[in-house]
Amino acid sequence: MSNEACRTEVTPVITTSSSSPSVYLIALGAFALGMASYVTAGLIPMIEQAFSVSVGVAAQLVTAFTLAYGIGSPLIVALLPGNRQRAGLLAALGLFVLSNAASALSTDFSWLLVFRAIAGIGSGVYLAMGIAIVATLSTTGRGKAISIIMGGMAAGTVLGVPIGLILAEQWGWASALWLVTSLGLIALFGLLWRLPALPSTAFIPLHRKLSLLVDGQVTIILLVSLLAAIASLGMYTFLAPLLLAPDYGRVETVIPYLWVWGVGGVAGSFLVGPMTDRISGPRMTLFIMLVLSLSLLVLPLIAAWSAWLAMLPIAIWGAVGWALQVPQNNQLIHARESHGDGNLAVALNESALYLGSAIGAAAGGLAFMLNLPIWVLPVGAGVVAAIGALFQVINLRRDVHTP
Repeated sequence: MSNEACRTEVTPVITTSSSSPSVYLIALGAFALGMASYVTAGLIPMIEQAFSVSVGVAAQLVTAFTLAYGIGSPLIVALLPGNRQRAGLLAALGLFVLSNAASALSTDFSWLLVFRAIAGIGSGVYLAMGIAIVATLSTTGRGKAISIIMGGMAAGTVLGVPIGLILAEQWGWASALWLVTSLGLIALFGLLWRLPALPSTAFIPLHRKLSLLVDGQVTIILLVSLLAAIASLGMYTFLAPLLLAPDYGRVETVIPYLWVWGVGGVAGSFLVGPMTDRISGPRMTLFIMLVLSLSLLVLPLIAAWSAWLAMLPIAIWGAVGWALQVPQNNQLIHARESHGDGNLAVALNESALYLGSAIGAAAGGLAFMLNLPIWVLPVGAGVVAAIGALFQVINLRRDVHTP
């Protein structure tokens, strides 16, 4: 290997704790990201009227964002040099801010579609880089630091989306995106001020970064994340039809149940961090997958008995579904940090989540087309989670231990 390929810059390594302002500023950006990821779905009726397009066409804004997030962001992360982590994080957040502002200013639907795709790329790169950076900076409490980031994203979904929709009802659909832009801009200025210099790493050729795709440990972790997303996020798409069904609650509105799922997600994201620092990552993931499977399997039984009691398995499902990515990302970074491509591994993990969500939604739609009983959806999701737990047993047998 040439001297150029191996050269590193000598940069002071500034370590920090999970309570560092940098961690919370990155979490604020993640809050804006979580809001941007989900608020567009609620804006579709307003955008449909504003641009005189059909619901199906307006829904492609969500597709553009998620596809760019899931496919484009790993490619960008793979191309980023290891000695430009700080610049990469700030550039991704800047791209996210500008694309959301451009979206809010759009008067042509085609341009709005383009800007949502660009926002998706910025989101994916920012989250992957942010998780990798807090893991690098946090000498103690790495799991807690990652949980703060994931908790910020969960809070953006649970709290930010309803606030954005309230603003949109008062001042139009663009106001929700202006809120996203403002939060992202605050995080950007804060990080420009408080994010310390990061340790430089050696130049890593692209072909060496892609070697993680044949890393057996990474493959199993990504597969478990994929199966968890199929079960958890896929079933979330059909929670309303389940609870509206005559035999499983016949509730008048599913909003309280969606809130319970989301609040559980925020709680799980924050609470799992300290546990991840004390318990082996693979063991934590196995426990989470087993609890996820059980909560989904019992959901139709409890909902048939009492719609209000169904909030308990829904809250647990939301908590473990969101909590899972803290030990998963921690394991990926631990497995690949010596190779210098931990951020790429995290980006691929986020892609697995979006792909799993799409597969789960498609599978549920197929079940509806086949007129299968509604209980098949949560039970099937529980079985998928159980399969993920079996794969996690393989990971445990590899004697992998993460801090």
